[in-house]
Order: sequence, then structure tokens, then C-alpha cells
Amino acid sequence: MTQFDDKVRAALDADDEEFLRELNSERGLFTQMGDTMKGPLGGWATLTFFMTFPMAAFMFFAVWRMFIAEGTRELVLWTAGALAAMLALGLVKQWFFERMNFIALLRELKRIELRIARIEDK
Repeated sequence: MTQFDDKVRAALDADDEEFLRELNSERGLFTQMGDTMKGPLGGWATLTFFMTFPMAAFMFFAVWRMFIAEGTRELVLWTAGALAAMLALGLVKQWFFERMNFIALLRELKRIELRIARIEDK
């Protein structure tokens, strides 16, 4: 055995066994979103999640103002505002869903690690 195998086996405890049992259940979208809002970047994930609502509201407001604009200058400014809000909203959502994917990937790696340790114990 290598030092890595010894470290993996030593790291296994009752919490890891419970975690492995929890991993076997299917994870829905809202459960994954909740998992994203926990951990070291949970505060940032929560902030970005709740900031999407005002960003979307501003985007819709800017689009509405764009359609009722009377002058060319107003039209250009409200269009730029709508595009900026749409871009910001897309980037924030992209980060949030990439974070969800990252956590799902970590869960799968942990599952594989625990299963390898179980196989070596047998």
C-alpha cells in the first residue's frame, strides 16, 4: 500500500459513511441550489442568487423604457442599460450554475474516493 491509501483509509470515519449513504440519493435542482449556498462561498452564492432579482427587474424596466423613449439619446441609453443588465444577469447566473456543477463534481469525487477505500478494506 502507498501512503495515499493509508491517508484515505485514515480519513474515513462515521461522517464519511453517512455522507456516502446520502450521495446515493438523486439530487434535484432546488436541493443543489441549497447546497451551493452552504460552505465557504455560500455567502457569495446567496448574494448572487438574490441579486439576480433586482437585475432582472432593472432589465425589464430598461426594456420597457426603451420602447417608450421619445428621443434618440434616451433610446440609446435605455438600450445600453438593458444590454448591460442582461449581460450582468447572464454572467451572475453562469457563475452560480458553474458553482453548482463544481459542487456536484466534488460530490462524485468523494463518492469514488470512499468506494475505493471500501474496496481496499475488503
